[in-house]
Amino acid sequence: MKEISTEITINAEMHKVWQILTEFGEYNKWNPFVRKIEGTAKVGSRLKIHLHTSKGKTRTYRPYITKVEPHKELRWYGKSILPGIFNGERIFTLESISKEQTKFIHKEIFTGILVDLIGNRLDKDMLDSFTEMNEALKKRAET
Repeated sequence: MKEISTEITINAEMHKVWQILTEFGEYNKWNPFVRKIEGTAKVGSRLKIHLHTSKGKTRTYRPYITKVEPHKELRWYGKSILPGIFNGERIFTLESISKEQTKFIHKEIFTGILVDLIGNRLDKDMLDSFTEMNEALKKRAET
């Protein structure tokens, strides 16, 4: 198992940050990492996600939404074609710091037999990509 986790303080109310996170059709306007999401923020919904990492790698995958707790948490889970090879659960959590400030926690938990082989390569690229997304979310929410 490998976990990559980032967080950022956003000077905006939780409901505004949540709205931006769940308006998947708008991601191409602000998100440098998750360039496009097809689907809806509804438990059981299958998404089609187009990524573009900070290192220029592109990838498309099709996870399922596993949790939607409005204004608090959004999760999706994706796996490789063969179960147990490489799986990832993306978790977005919002915490209220004050009425006008929100802590955004952005993490992914990777499992499967390939994690030990490619885990070190995930660290830098994914961490940088998460950080870029966090900064872009902050900028969009604060304007």
